[in-house]
Amino acid sequence: MSPFFRQAICNEVFKDWQFDDACKAIRAAGYTGIEIAPFTLAEDPATITPAERTEYKQTMAGEGLTFVGLHWLMASPKGLHVTTPDPAVRERSWLHVRNLVDLSADLGPDSILVFGSPFQRASTGGLTREEATRHYVEGLAAVAPHAEERGVTILMEALPAGQCDVVQTLDEAASLVREIGSPAIRTMYDSHNAVDELEPHEVLVDRHFDVIRHVHVNELDGKHPRLGGFDFKPVFATLKQRDYKGWISLEAFDFTLGAERIAYESLRYLESEIARLDV
Repeated sequence: MSPFFRQAICNEVFKDWQFDDACKAIRAAGYTGIEIAPFTLAEDPATITPAERTEYKQTMAGEGLTFVGLHWLMASPKGLHVTTPDPAVRERSWLHVRNLVDLSADLGPDSILVFGSPFQRASTGGLTREEATRHYVEGLAAVAPHAEERGVTILMEALPAGQCDVVQTLDEAASLVREIGSPAIRTMYDSHNAVDELEPHEVLVDRHFDVIRHVHVNELDGKHPRLGGFDFKPVFATLKQRDYKGWISLEAFDFTLGAERIAYESLRYLESEIARLDV
């Protein structure tokens, strides 16, 4: 276990597993936190009953796992879009975000929502990038008081140009977070989704550290961290120097090697890289 950082894993790599079995495997690999993609729990997360929420919470706690938060927020139910010119679809989509705030708060305190979801926030319906971005910012600002009340932080994730045209750099995300001005709206760093950044990642992390609440680690090609890939040490060194208290959370997109191997190999590699920071 790293002496500096708390390590979590996103659960979609275990998406075909029973939730309790996934929690057991995650803890056995050495992680202390779990981040959940809500579509792995239900097609419409709003339908998850209070009893089921309590059961999920107890299962995580029983395995010694801390609930970190939710990501892949808009994958289901189908038809969601937060920047569309259709006001009815926008209203339904932002209601879904509010429901996810409630789900996250019910699963654990001081949790986060990682708002990536490129297909559900990119410009559409003839809107310009700027118009779609305004819809995104206005929606986040509107839901922020509810998130703050429930103790949940929504993280505006910057996405590369190949995925989305709304919020494409950490500079832009941080600027919009500061514009909204709510403690419930922050940003995060994702090594894979920062592939288009023109400055070194550690420089960006240091510049915007005050509004970065979470870190996702993965290779630039989306595979799990492993020898010979992306050099995480400069970002880790910056986080250590800045006394980062959040989570380092593994999010892999290629599951072909199997959940247990991905979880185990990734954590051992990340721990070895972190251990080298003192060298």
